[in-house]
Amino acid sequence: MGFCSAMTLAFATIFSLVSVTLLAIAFSTDNWVTIKVKREKIKSLDEFRDSADVNESPLYFTRTRGLFRECFPGEKSDDPDRTAAPIGNLVELYMSPVETYCRNLDYYIPENDRTKNLDGKEMVRIHMARAMIAMFIVGFFFVFVSFTAGVRGCWKTSPTDITASAVLMLIACLFSAAGMGLWHGVEHWEMNKINSSSKTELFVKSWPESLRDNTEFKYDWSYIVSWIGVGMALLSAILFSLAAVCIRTDKEREEAMNMQYLMPVYHQKQQAYGGPYGYAAYPGPYYGSQYGPY
Repeated sequence: MGFCSAMTLAFATIFSLVSVTLLAIAFSTDNWVTIKVKREKIKSLDEFRDSADVNESPLYFTRTRGLFRECFPGEKSDDPDRTAAPIGNLVELYMSPVETYCRNLDYYIPENDRTKNLDGKEMVRIHMARAMIAMFIVGFFFVFVSFTAGVRGCWKTSPTDITASAVLMLIACLFSAAGMGLWHGVEHWEMNKINSSSKTELFVKSWPESLRDNTEFKYDWSYIVSWIGVGMALLSAILFSLAAVCIRTDKEREEAMNMQYLMPVYHQKQQAYGGPYGYAAYPGPYYGSQYGPY
């Protein structure tokens, strides 16, 4: 294996491993969006002074949001003035592995007739959210299939297998990018399309104006890591394809060098001693003959 093949394969493998690691981290963490709420300012307003939603609804607390959970940094307390997470029975909270109180996002799986009262726009949002998760899962599947083809290609130094690995990695990249696109679609749908009122979902158009004005949305590190993972998957696919070209070029050069040592041997046909017609040839005149020299 030549220098070009070894280097491109090494970097392609490193990029693919980094890509799947970053995507897995982003997929499983809860820091895609940080929603910062100016809770103290909201509580000081007259319209929220006696509202139970300020203490029970998650919309009035600073939180981070991922693909599967919404988490509230800080301690939960029964004291409304000290708690950093909703109290009451409106949402069910549990302690996450990183010691924060979280609630699961609802994808309505299984539905169990819970979607009967939802309008068309809400159903579109739900289907996009489900498709988003499916896209990421299919992307992970193609990454692992690409690894299998890549290991086989490295073992056999086969440009065909390396090309297959590049194609599979590109497909994984496209599915992951589609998942990111659907995530943005869900975000746009929640904030700009749905007018339904909800005490738990991000249907911003139905929020009180004071809540909208005192809430800030910011993309967090999980979101950034996910896009980096998609980009690394694309670079890995490009490098795998370049490695296949290098391996094919190296093999062609090796075959050309081997051909130089294969010298063809052809059979040389010689004419008969007597000439082309088979008559005896006389080497020269004969001396001593009674007739004289000829």
